[in-house]
Amino acid sequence: MNEQNIRQAYALAVERYAAIGIDVEMVMQQLQGVQLSLHCWQADDVTGFESAGELTGGIQATGNYPGKARNIDELRADVLKAASLIPGKHRLNLHEIYGDFGGKFVDRDEVESAHFESWMQWAAEQGMKLDFNSTSFSHPKSGDLSLAHPDEGIRSFWIEHTKRCRAVAEEMGKRQGDPCIMNLWVHDGSKDITVNRMRYRALLKDSLDQVFATEYQHMKDCIESKVFGIGLESYTVGSNDFYIGYAAQNQKIITLDTGHFHPTESVADKVSSMLLFVPELMLHVSRPVRWDSDHVTIMNDETLDLCKEIVRCDALDRVHVGLDYFDASINRIGAYVIGSRATQKCMLQALLEPLHLLRKYEANGQGFERLALLEECKSLPWNAVWDMFCLKNNVPVGESFIAEVQKYEAEITSKRN
Repeated sequence: MNEQNIRQAYALAVERYAAIGIDVEMVMQQLQGVQLSLHCWQADDVTGFESAGELTGGIQATGNYPGKARNIDELRADVLKAASLIPGKHRLNLHEIYGDFGGKFVDRDEVESAHFESWMQWAAEQGMKLDFNSTSFSHPKSGDLSLAHPDEGIRSFWIEHTKRCRAVAEEMGKRQGDPCIMNLWVHDGSKDITVNRMRYRALLKDSLDQVFATEYQHMKDCIESKVFGIGLESYTVGSNDFYIGYAAQNQKIITLDTGHFHPTESVADKVSSMLLFVPELMLHVSRPVRWDSDHVTIMNDETLDLCKEIVRCDALDRVHVGLDYFDASINRIGAYVIGSRATQKCMLQALLEPLHLLRKYEANGQGFERLALLEECKSLPWNAVWDMFCLKNNVPVGESFIAEVQKYEAEITSKRN
C-alpha cells in the first residue's frame, strides 16, 4: 500500500476520533503494550517432540495441509516468520511436550528446566518471553483421568509432572525477568454418566493442593475449565464451577478459553464477574464452531465483545491474552497471522471506543444516544489507525501479508515431506 495514502488516511482518522474525545496516539501506545501469547502448537497440530503418538484427551486437529513443522528448528522458524507479520512484540506459549529432549524419550514425570534451556536461550536472543503449560493428554497414562485418577500411582505420576512443569515455568520467569504464565488444563472426564462426581472432584482438588504447595516468585498459575471433550461428553471434572470456586478460594488466575463454554454463553460477560474475585485472567482466544473446534480466530462479535469488556473493566494490566486454536486445513503460518491480527484489530476497536461519552449517556438515562453512538462507532475509521499501527511496526499493511506467507510456503514449508 502507498505510504502517503496510509498517512493521509491516518491523519483524517485522528481528526475524526478527536471529535469524540479519543486520543489516537495514546491508543496506539496502549495497543503496542498488549502482548499476545502465541501458541506454539498451531505450527505442528499439537504433535510436540516427545513422540509421534495419537492426539488424545478429547481434542482434535482436523486437516492435513502440507508443510507442518517436524522438529524444533522448523517450529522456531515458523514462529519467527509468523511473528514478523504481526505488529508488536509478543510472547510464545509452550506445552511441556515441546521440550528439547535431544532425541531421547523423557517421561512426563522426569521433565526438568534443562529440557527447555535451549528454548530460554533462543527466546532471549529473539527478545521473546515464554509462557508454559503442563500436558496431560497424548500419553499412555492419560486415559480418561489424570489428576483426578483414583489409582494413586497414576495420580501421583501426574502430580509430579505438574509440579515439575511449575518449576520449569519458574526458571523461565526468572531468566526472562518477567513472570511466566503457566496454564493447567487437564482433560479429565467421562464419556457416559458417572455416579461419583464428588469423588473425582475431591481428588482433583487434593491434587491441585499438592501441586500448588510450593510458592514461586517468577511464575503465575492459571487454571482452565472446559465443558466437554471428544469421548468425554457426559462429565468434566474440572468444570467452570469447580475452577471458579478453586480460583476464588486460592487466588489463582482463571483461564477463559472462548471454546470451552456452551455455544450460547458469552465469555465476555464473565470478565467483570471474575475480576471481582480473582487477581487476574488468562484468555485463550479461539473460534468455536458449534463446539470447541479451535477454528482460527477472526474479527467476529464474540472476540470484539471480549476485548471491549477488558477495556471497559480497565483491566489491560490484569488480563493476559493468549491464542489457542490449531487449524491443520490451511497454511499454518497464515493461521497464526490471521488470528493474531484479528485479535489485535478487536482490541484496537475496543480502545477507540468513546467510553466517557457512552457512560455519560448511560448515567443520564439517554438510551437512544448511547445506542446510536455504539452503532456509529462501528463505521468510524479504525482501519486507518490499524494500517498506521502496522506501518509503524514495520509489518505488511492490509492484505499484503498474504504474498509473504505464500513466498515462505513456496520456499520453505512446501519442501517438507
